[in-house]
Amino acid sequence: MAAKKKEPKIKSSHQVIVPRHNDEDPDEAIAKILTMPEVGAAGTIRGLNNIHDVNALTKILHQQTADVIGGNMTRPEAMLLSQAHTLDALFNSLVMKGLGQTHMPHYESFLRLAFKAQSQCRSTLQALSDIKNPSVVYAKQANISQGHQQINNGIPAPRTQENKNYSNELLEYTHGKRLDTRAKSETIGAYSKLAAVE
Repeated sequence: MAAKKKEPKIKSSHQVIVPRHNDEDPDEAIAKILTMPEVGAAGTIRGLNNIHDVNALTKILHQQTADVIGGNMTRPEAMLLSQAHTLDALFNSLVMKGLGQTHMPHYESFLRLAFKAQSQCRSTLQALSDIKNPSVVYAKQANISQGHQQINNGIPAPRTQENKNYSNELLEYTHGKRLDTRAKSETIGAYSKLAAVE
């Protein structure tokens, strides 16, 4: 009698593979994998697009995440530009549908949605611009105990006008004599030309 061959276990493409070390608690290993952002995103993308292997998708998302962390912003820039084009196409489509309406509520609804798409397109392009051209803050001196710090003491900040110190002028009398705050002042008579206001 021939021995029956053991067939290899076929992994399910819908189940996430959980690698763990010998001394690692299985529950902690599962929790660590399921809380990874790439795994959550892979599950959502798989549900939306009917992709068969969630682990392959997780692997690609993990590679793209590592690229961005390493400073390669090519993919996010391409994604933002593609989304801006999509939002622009949606804006134009909604405007055309709105212009074809004969009832005011339908016309207004289509145009309201069109302008929301236009606003989102602008926000997406602004985000892309911020990635490509980050704003620079010049600080004369910053005393921060933690985190990254940039001090530019050699470059003076641009000024619109020169600040004048008025504190010493308050101690001067109108004729250039310094006021003596210890001397007794003379009494002043009433000003008779003033009248009560009704």
